[in-house]
Amino acid sequence: MATIAPPTRPGAQVAFQPYVPAGQSPAEFTVKAIVIGALFGLLFGASTVYLGLRAGLTVSASIPIAVLAISVLKRLGGSTILENNIVQTIGSAGESVAAGVVFTVPALIFLATGAEYFNYFQITVLTLAGGILGVLMMVPLRRALIVKEHGVLPYPEGTACAEVLVAGERGGKLAGLVFSGLAVGALWKALSWVFNLFRTEVGYTAARTSQFPNATLNIDISPEYLGVGYVIGPRIAGTMFAGGVLSWLVLLPLLSIVGAYITVPFPPIHPNFANNPATGQPFLISEMAPGQLWSAYIRYIGAGAVLAAGLITLARTIPTIVSSAVEGVKGFGAADAGAVRLRTDREIPMSVVLIGTLLCALLVAYAPRMPLQGNLFAAILIVIFGFFFATVSSRITGLIGSSSNPISGMTIATLILTCLLFVGLGWTGDAYGPVAICVGAVVCIAAANAGNTSQDLKTGYIVGATPLYQQLGLIIGVFASAFSIGITTLYLHRVFGIGSEAIAAPQATLMATIITGLLNQDLPWGLVLVGVFVSVTLELCGIHSLSFAVGSYLPIATTAPIFAGGLVRWWVERSTGTTEESEIGSGTLFSSGLIAGGSICGILFAVLVGTETIGPFQAIGNALPWFHGETVFAQLASLLLFVGLAVVTAKAARRRMT
Repeated sequence: MATIAPPTRPGAQVAFQPYVPAGQSPAEFTVKAIVIGALFGLLFGASTVYLGLRAGLTVSASIPIAVLAISVLKRLGGSTILENNIVQTIGSAGESVAAGVVFTVPALIFLATGAEYFNYFQITVLTLAGGILGVLMMVPLRRALIVKEHGVLPYPEGTACAEVLVAGERGGKLAGLVFSGLAVGALWKALSWVFNLFRTEVGYTAARTSQFPNATLNIDISPEYLGVGYVIGPRIAGTMFAGGVLSWLVLLPLLSIVGAYITVPFPPIHPNFANNPATGQPFLISEMAPGQLWSAYIRYIGAGAVLAAGLITLARTIPTIVSSAVEGVKGFGAADAGAVRLRTDREIPMSVVLIGTLLCALLVAYAPRMPLQGNLFAAILIVIFGFFFATVSSRITGLIGSSSNPISGMTIATLILTCLLFVGLGWTGDAYGPVAICVGAVVCIAAANAGNTSQDLKTGYIVGATPLYQQLGLIIGVFASAFSIGITTLYLHRVFGIGSEAIAAPQATLMATIITGLLNQDLPWGLVLVGVFVSVTLELCGIHSLSFAVGSYLPIATTAPIFAGGLVRWWVERSTGTTEESEIGSGTLFSSGLIAGGSICGILFAVLVGTETIGPFQAIGNALPWFHGETVFAQLASLLLFVGLAVVTAKAARRRMT
């Protein structure tokens, strides 16, 4: 049987060989794979809507869907590895599209003239247009990012997903490593989230009156973050964490020290905490909690850093983009001339990509009852910004994975640039807010799905899938999930009210704040430019700023456990004297299971909360408050458990493959 060859490195001469050779054509794009994948897309899309609205972040669904695909299809009479891959490809589109929707579209509620556009038809149109654009815009980038840079861009979740599929195909010890990680990750998440037996986050925040005020170091002790950190390795994980250190242990204390001497409110004043309940007046910096300071000020700096790093990344990528587009056109011409292409090179023709992109943009601009109302300029912005951020998203995903992809940061950049153009044209006032958020929403959904598409294509490249079938499958996944996303979003809004404590929609709230500030011309450009020149400084020092910028934008509670996973891999490689370069290494397989287990159980938690059946489960933990309370003992106990999880991961990584 064919095996997965080690990834090629820059300068290496050995060609990569997929698990299923191009000369073989096992069953792949079958009816049962399409139907099951669409059902998973519906399920994971709906679950992600709740998680995104509540927490403001999402977790990639490709790996848990791959695990479920293997189990379900085996019970239905068996399947090939390529059928399993099609199931996870179609199903994963639901998660990525839902993330883009909930980060942006609910912002319509918070705009003065936007609530009338927050209905099922508008949500579905934006979802379909953005999701399909994300797939189409990744087509000319596939050869450049997936094929030519194999071994350079790790695509951690795409690689881990391939590990799951191969392990399920081979069985034996390979599958045992994945499913043991799956069991550990699911058990950990169930005990902490569902049963509430111990804390889900530990950390320390210095008092506002201390010498180092509001300095914060929190760790979200999630198995999936530890697993992602192991897969991406210590260098990228460490760079991300360094960005978090800058935001939470440098800028936040510095702002607090200076703010102690500022006796007037310092703009921007965040709408969620504009007034101090004790005084009835706007909050002073000295009165704000660390989370409030981060949301009101530090996040703008992080957004500026992501914006600059994305522009620099695009500048570096332009030659690759041009060459890949030329190759795509040449490939289309060769197909017309009757040339025979390998199965693993077949993909959507460039003519379809161009026509489909145009139709998606026109759909948003000219569909009835849409905010754009025939605004052709806004449709052009969707195409330009969509392709730009699809490229940036695909590269970021290649570095750090889909779960840590700063989609909201890219959307902030889109909104800034769009609103600046609107202001330059004299398009100010409340009427243009919904137009700007529609441009940002389509770009956000496209970027999210482009990142997911690149991960899926990486998985397919490793296992030997047909790119054309994957791309068609992703479009099917977009259609399947689009209808459930709108229903779920509107249902949660009716039950809880978007913006309430139950579903605060933090990302969408921020988007509305940015649009209002730009169109009213009171955005804190000073903070944004600070972030821009943070990235510029790093580039001048010879450091690629993208991973650092991402870390500065994300909560340190996210980057810290990812860094812990990177440290585990560093220790394993140092202690064994070997570098885990193979895509079927013990540590990567076990970490893939951690990601899958944590993700699946996180979705189960969302379902239990959404159906209001979580109470009896959490009552168990509430009766045993010693490990999940606010005491020092509870913090240390939970931290020691996380250290134990890291030790278990290290031991699994040191196991020899036989």
